[in-house]
Amino acid sequence: MAKKYHVYIITNTHHTVLYTGVTGDILKRGWQHKQKLVDGFTKRYNCTKLVYIEEYDHPQGAIVWKKQIKAGSRQHKIDFIENLNPHWKDLYEELLP
Repeated sequence: MAKKYHVYIITNTHHTVLYTGVTGDILKRGWQHKQKLVDGFTKRYNCTKLVYIEEYDHPQGAIVWKKQIKAGSRQHKIDFIENLNPHWKDLYEELLP
């Protein structure tokens, strides 16, 4: 099976902050965020809720899309989330086998 890459957005329980990232292992990365093992912004602002995921076959495409999302406004990020996940549910549970 070919490796997949993911662009993701996580938030806190009140949806007051949004963090955009890219990873080659979304299950592992999601778990690391939930356990607050990732030092920096996500740990400081309690970002543990995975609300947006997009899959790519190649890392270059994922990195380009992550940069475009990060360059956009907060409203653009909210629009991406609500288009995929209108109720802002935590998508991490759906990834578990």
